[in-house]
Amino acid sequence: MNLAVSYETGAGSYVELERKLALLHRVIVPDKDYPKEYATLVTDRRSIFIRQKKTRSSFVLRGEMRYGTALVTDVQPKTLEDYEKTSLKSLATDASNIAIPHDTVISLVMTKGEPKFRLRDFFVWLTMRRQGHKFHVYDFEMNYRDNTNLETGIRFYMVPLGAYFKPRRQTQTRETILREYAMDALQIFQKVLRNRIISS
Repeated sequence: MNLAVSYETGAGSYVELERKLALLHRVIVPDKDYPKEYATLVTDRRSIFIRQKKTRSSFVLRGEMRYGTALVTDVQPKTLEDYEKTSLKSLATDASNIAIPHDTVISLVMTKGEPKFRLRDFFVWLTMRRQGHKFHVYDFEMNYRDNTNLETGIRFYMVPLGAYFKPRRQTQTRETILREYAMDALQIFQKVLRNRIISS
């Protein structure tokens, strides 16, 4: 569903539709109390981070952010069709969501780093080492101006759900899956932010 926006001009008024372009089915936003999971709906005017239900404990989610591996296998990823009958206005005004107009975005930076393991992650680390592949954990930082015109930002980690990750793992390396998931997101943002992406 598109959102109709009305404009007044010297020649009269016209209606311009806000178009839903893509949905990132899952990103994780760090938080000192509990990491938050969002699906990110990208339109031609804004990005709406839609809060999802908690799928696992804080310990598990923090681990996923550290080594980029989706451990949640029993949650189906959201699609654009799931929000087809939901208005953009209701999503943007929901207090649990975060709506960022693209014209307020200052920059978007994508970074990649090697997984940071801890002693308690030993068995995960051992499994990945046996697979013999090096890979990176990807995250984005979007800096923008809020309603009071102050600069703020949101950092989110690209960690796909297991329902996305697991079937691809049969034919692709972990490195390839995580890179493709991050690059797909980067390409989506490039379409709406253009020269404000300063690193990749």
